[in-house]
Amino acid sequence: MQTFLRGRDLISDLDFSKEEVETVLDVAWDLKRKRAVGEPHPYLRDKTLGLLFFFSSTRTRCSFESGMAQLGGHAAFIESRTTQISHGDTATEIGQILGRYFDGIAIRHCDWRVGNGYLNGVAEASRAPVLNMQCDVYHPFQCLADLMTVMEKKGRDLRKKKIVVSWAYASSYLKPISVPQSLILQMPRFGMDVTLAYPEEFMLMPEIVDEAKAQARKYGTGFEIVHDMAEGFRDADVVYAKSWGPLLTTDDPVEGKKLQDKYQDWITDAAKMRVAAPDAIYMHPLPADRDIEVTSEVMDGPQSVVFDQAENRLHAQKAVMALTMW
Repeated sequence: MQTFLRGRDLISDLDFSKEEVETVLDVAWDLKRKRAVGEPHPYLRDKTLGLLFFFSSTRTRCSFESGMAQLGGHAAFIESRTTQISHGDTATEIGQILGRYFDGIAIRHCDWRVGNGYLNGVAEASRAPVLNMQCDVYHPFQCLADLMTVMEKKGRDLRKKKIVVSWAYASSYLKPISVPQSLILQMPRFGMDVTLAYPEEFMLMPEIVDEAKAQARKYGTGFEIVHDMAEGFRDADVVYAKSWGPLLTTDDPVEGKKLQDKYQDWITDAAKMRVAAPDAIYMHPLPADRDIEVTSEVMDGPQSVVFDQAENRLHAQKAVMALTMW
């Protein structure tokens, strides 16, 4: 167990070593137990967390605000468009100032080719730790909750277990690529064989894929890329299928929507789930486009763990806050 994470940023999934992630999970399960039995755990009494959002949120905002309250502290919601950030405050100024006001700064900024640079700019200037609530490159807290959920369902030893990280069609908007990128980076470290499935125009960042392959080599796991959804699902123990935009092909929303609409048959349905392992679980970070991205039969069915997964956002985030902000 790594016991000193105080003051550490969490921006990239690999900012924490495998052993440090294991510590986060141990603390998360302890906090989950305490929450279940009503045992107070005000480890961050009188601490404050600034929550800076450039991108809309439901689960992220609610889980961070609730988590800080349960830890005895306070979270302050800051919306970029209604503050001076929209009129000239730079990343350096925000880091310098909010780093003095708060004991931690959590930021969600998903604008393509902007968000991650902004988070790192704030972190360079801040005396308080900076936590990535999602950027254009990574979504580390979602991935921690996902790993926690997989271990609860499949056991702590994930060697020889297969996860398929698959693109799926959604009609709503061109979603960030950060969730699949975090998954392919983190899961090999814990023994999972990773299959990445997507239509050819929906590739991920080459440097992220290269690093994922390096992690797979380091930990002796499998990593493959396929361009057929059913092929990706074959014999998978964990099915993680969600939409993301073709941002490496085009960042034009009109052209991107045309590409997206070519693949409306990339839907998670009962037939595709039957190709996976008999005891496979279905995961999605939510919100999902029901009966477009995934059928209600699957999302509400016995293989779906999406609500346990959403709950674990609370516990994983509390663990990181307790470890970094005390």
